[in-house]
Amino acid sequence: MSISLRLPLALCAMLVTCLLPATALLHAQSSTATVASQVDRLLGEEIGIPEGVRQSTDEVFLRRAFLDVIGEPPTSDDVFAFSLDDRADKRTRLVQQLLSDDSYGKNWGRYWRDVIMLRRTEDRAVLAQRSLEAFLVEQFNANTPWNRIATDLITAEGDIREDGRTGLIMAQGGRPEETVAEISRIFIGIQIQCAQCHDHPTDRWTREQFHQLAAFFPRVAVRPTMGDVRSFAVVANDTPSQRRTNNNNRFRGTPEHYMPDLENPESKGTLIQPVFFVTGQQLDLGTLDENRREQLSGWLTSPENPWFARAMVNRLWSELVGEGFYEPVDDIGPDRECSAPRTLDLLSSQFARHQYDIQWLMETIMLTATYQLESGNRRTLEELPFHANCPQRLRSDQLFNSLLSVFEIEDTAPSSPAGYGQASRQSRSTPRVLFNSIFGFDPSTRRDEIAGSIPQALAMMNSPFINQQIEARQGRVLAPLLAEVASDRQLVEELYIKVLSRQPTRQELKVCLDYRRDITDRAEAFEDILWALLNHAEFMHRR
Repeated sequence: MSISLRLPLALCAMLVTCLLPATALLHAQSSTATVASQVDRLLGEEIGIPEGVRQSTDEVFLRRAFLDVIGEPPTSDDVFAFSLDDRADKRTRLVQQLLSDDSYGKNWGRYWRDVIMLRRTEDRAVLAQRSLEAFLVEQFNANTPWNRIATDLITAEGDIREDGRTGLIMAQGGRPEETVAEISRIFIGIQIQCAQCHDHPTDRWTREQFHQLAAFFPRVAVRPTMGDVRSFAVVANDTPSQRRTNNNNRFRGTPEHYMPDLENPESKGTLIQPVFFVTGQQLDLGTLDENRREQLSGWLTSPENPWFARAMVNRLWSELVGEGFYEPVDDIGPDRECSAPRTLDLLSSQFARHQYDIQWLMETIMLTATYQLESGNRRTLEELPFHANCPQRLRSDQLFNSLLSVFEIEDTAPSSPAGYGQASRQSRSTPRVLFNSIFGFDPSTRRDEIAGSIPQALAMMNSPFINQQIEARQGRVLAPLLAEVASDRQLVEELYIKVLSRQPTRQELKVCLDYRRDITDRAEAFEDILWALLNHAEFMHRR
């Protein structure tokens, strides 16, 4: 449901507060606020506090929080309600209200869909995108602990169109080496895939350790399913009858994993025992697939493995603050340099202590003074980290949500293509899917390495979808505004709040009004102003 159809969030927060027991509210606030304060204090001790650091304005914080949590900007009503709210804890209340919104799950479900799917090695994994997204959305809205989500993705079996938990394994075609490399990268932030053919060049991990990790997955297979709709299933091949029917190795598991002999590729290689490289915990040869993957997920998500919590904390901190403790977010580990190790350890240990509660972690980070700093450019190598909240280019879904919010329209089309056939061709032509194809990027990529492109600029300037929506005719957002708002100055202000969630500066207001005076047709003038605001760099970024 679009945020524009709900009560302003400040009013909603007041209503929710009245319904919550006072002790529960105080406990929720003290837990996150106390840790947030500890994080700020420890971070100050580790890196120092640069002079001249200031807190973001309410306008910037409001839009930042909306985009970060629910992936869409505030409505004009939300902007006015937040500006009129004079309570000292209104930012805390806003964050809590946003985390309870169903759009929170949509935003972060799509984020993790992209983390998993944009590095797929199996093109047919597109068939699993919708079910994967649906699974993730449901888990985030239910606030399922992160260790439970990770376990489900690691141990999944079933039809990829029906069970979204299979998406991670299908993205790598069920191949052991690719699958465990992604499990390590995504869940503990360690890129052990560099050790597949030789010892890791910059980390301590050996080639044998990589193949010991792959030995947890030899019996997993991806097979075509029989039926009217083309699909695949992730299966566990634990019996000879399950393994002997298909000669295509991509669809057939093997009893055990062998490390290839690079000098003699035709040989069977060395038989490898399953060992988790971080802790050295191991299983016997012959262990069934179900036990292998369950045990791996248990060891990987255990508090005894500190990298599980650190990887998630580092990733969320990077998304919310704009710079991670480690960068990139999926290349961390004992041989990498952390900019504030004590602060990261504090947040990670608290995340584990709170049973890997993702909403608790997000709220804690967003209540820090560090998150609430004014926006600033990424630091140079000589500058201190975390001196500002770095601007982030909007992900494709966030950008499209922002357009829907400005145009005040609902999006009923799916965000992922159906796969193959006529239905897929139709779903690939929806505006959201087209935007995803043009503006999508791997969320694990450092944000300073993501730049705009000519196709993106052309899409914003010439997209039929956008140009039709900015027309000043019946059924479009601009028509009623032109009819109801007689003052040109007031209409410029309305458009700035609608598009950028803030008032125009004096210079911006002057430029718009001067332009309006030069254009005889009022409707045409404001169509141009709305078009210019949508193509403003600020609209395509979160500050």
